[in-house]
Amino acid sequence: MQQYTIHGDTSSRIAGSAERGIREGRIRPGDRLPPIRDLAGELGVSAGTVASAYRRLRERGLAVGAGRAGTHVAERPSLPLRLTTGLPKGIRDLSDGNPDPSHLPRLPAIRPSVVLYGTEPKVPKLVEVVRAQFEADRIPVGSVAVVGGALDGIERVLGAHLRSGDRVGVEDPCFTRVLDLLAALGLDREPIAIDERGPVPRALAAALERGIDALVVTPRAQNPTGAALDPVRARELRRVLAGRPELLLVEDDHAGPIAGAPAASLCHSRLRWAVIRSYAKALGPDLRLAALTGDEETVARVEGRQLLGTGWVSHLLQHIVADALAEPAVGRLLAGAERAYAERRTALLAALADRGIPATGSSGLNVWVPVAEESATVQALFAEGWAVAPGERFRLAAPPAVRVTISRLGCAEAAALADAVARIAGQKARRYTA
Repeated sequence: MQQYTIHGDTSSRIAGSAERGIREGRIRPGDRLPPIRDLAGELGVSAGTVASAYRRLRERGLAVGAGRAGTHVAERPSLPLRLTTGLPKGIRDLSDGNPDPSHLPRLPAIRPSVVLYGTEPKVPKLVEVVRAQFEADRIPVGSVAVVGGALDGIERVLGAHLRSGDRVGVEDPCFTRVLDLLAALGLDREPIAIDERGPVPRALAAALERGIDALVVTPRAQNPTGAALDPVRARELRRVLAGRPELLLVEDDHAGPIAGAPAASLCHSRLRWAVIRSYAKALGPDLRLAALTGDEETVARVEGRQLLGTGWVSHLLQHIVADALAEPAVGRLLAGAERAYAERRTALLAALADRGIPATGSSGLNVWVPVAEESATVQALFAEGWAVAPGERFRLAAPPAVRVTISRLGCAEAAALADAVARIAGQKARRYTA
């Protein structure tokens, strides 16, 4: 903030000046904006004018309010920012959340057909395949829509029912891009504590009591913790939700066939719901495609709004995904990827447990490791050749931790990483007790 001074004499000009600073990189994600009264005095305007400017920034998803802590630039503001440079040579990147490229299938080639305006937006073969998958997983199947990835589906479902200022219950910790998306939509976030089996029933009941308008849940491969619903927890949560059948429930099944845990759903007997299954982790991140099923009204609103904007997801992508999901060889490869990720999670969890380090990761591509100090742990691991993600950007009220992406972590490397974590944890403990 010392490198950039916000200017303006109206709320729109003040907000525009701050936006330029963020876009140009002179105001960074996470920076605290000047207190309202201080900036008002400096600019010679009323506090209300600055407050209105900050409200504009929050509504644009550029800033977040933190009560007495003031207003901060969002960790992932809704602007194109300069990409970070690559890691130095010799650093193992366990921070990015990517799948292992060696476990992604070579997608079948297709001969593109001519698709003109007015063509049915959905490829029937894809709808047939994903409907069969949902039914096999005992997920209630309503209409099926095709959207441009999991986050696109979440945004479209929330936009179909909610308005700025509505409150959304989210897992805590939660995937950072979901938190950023809610901020960009002007939706308030209500944290719900989770454990390795998903949302804690008491925490969900408390959130319902405080008042929420929607709930976003990751039923398996929860990012960042690897949590997964089991049948007992799913029943407990359905009982908690039974008194609010009108509450919008959105399930983000982003890992789908390589999640490493059976599918489970809370959407049975609900009035407003959606299950979104992405294929980016299984088939490749460049396939911006997800299948969405839900109640008739929700799916109709999603497809209606889609027709007014992008129109449809490319039939090329739809045919590629449909052919891949129907190909037995691809199915075998995905099953192998699921087994490999499970082995790598298990190896790291076991190595950490042997050294007295608790961690979670029963499914998905990540392991969540509680730590005393996130920043110091990340820096110390980096110095030893490991790049991991600090938990701060995933957390609202949850305690500190780091996220380790295991997708490319060889089982033989797990012991070395666990040794480094234990060494750093021991150093912290000695410092605290000294």
